[in-house]
Amino acid sequence: MARAVRYEQFGGPEVLDIAEVPEPHPGPGEVRVRVTAAGLNPVDFKIFHGGPVAQAFGGAPGAGVGNDFAGVVDELGEGVSGFTLGDRVFGGKRHEALADFLITTPESLQRTPEELSDQLAATLDIAGRTAAAAIDQLGLSPADTVLIGGAAGGVGALATQLAVATGATVIGTASERNHEFLRDLGAIPVSYGDGLPERVRDLGTPTAAADLNGTEVIDTAQGFGVPAERITAIAAHGHDAGGFTATGGGDAAPGALGRIAQGVADGTLSLPLEASYPLEEVADAYRLLEEGHVRGKVVVTLV
Repeated sequence: MARAVRYEQFGGPEVLDIAEVPEPHPGPGEVRVRVTAAGLNPVDFKIFHGGPVAQAFGGAPGAGVGNDFAGVVDELGEGVSGFTLGDRVFGGKRHEALADFLITTPESLQRTPEELSDQLAATLDIAGRTAAAAIDQLGLSPADTVLIGGAAGGVGALATQLAVATGATVIGTASERNHEFLRDLGAIPVSYGDGLPERVRDLGTPTAAADLNGTEVIDTAQGFGVPAERITAIAAHGHDAGGFTATGGGDAAPGALGRIAQGVADGTLSLPLEASYPLEEVADAYRLLEEGHVRGKVVVTLV
């Protein structure tokens, strides 16, 4: 038997249980991964809370939890090539990451760079692809000033660094505890909340924006006259003002995730871990994530 996180009703982290389930085995063309770590994302708890996000992602009572994982290939189905037993890999599998084993396809896996820990690799699938998509679509140059909302979170920290690398001036919203962190990344920090447009105006005039935490930065950018094609957002569900490009990890350019993983491995990109929990404390891990103000990522370890 193996362990897997499940929920039998919608609700908060208290509905999460660690269930004993039969070990899965790969069919033809499939790979089994022994999961060593799983990175948490806000979309995870939005799914097990129920409602529109659960409907959008096919979440339902009885389902598993999580998406991002890292681990080791430990079984190969018939006809699989390109991987061998013991290969370190990372990737994403919706509703299945928080489990001892998962079955996936070789095409969905990335090789974990030798210098990269499984804990960090396990945080990259959604954050890396989404950050790359959000910034690449803006076409930034040194002539730009870009406003990034939620700049200290998992997606935000990577997006901020990718934006800085273009030569653009980067203004990032964050709580006060994360301002020095953003300065270290090369960004100009600004507190979110009431009065944001006035605080931004004191720092510069945005020519582009990426809202990675709701809609506040969308509204602020629109107020500065930033054109629609230069505003991207990842969590603007229900925002009816228009004037932005909804984006996600699926919009990332081919190879973007591998490049980000290598950047984190060699230190040219930084992605901090706010906290690491054992599987038995998965509910506490999600409680921390739900509180907000997380710097970087939260990860759950399985071995």
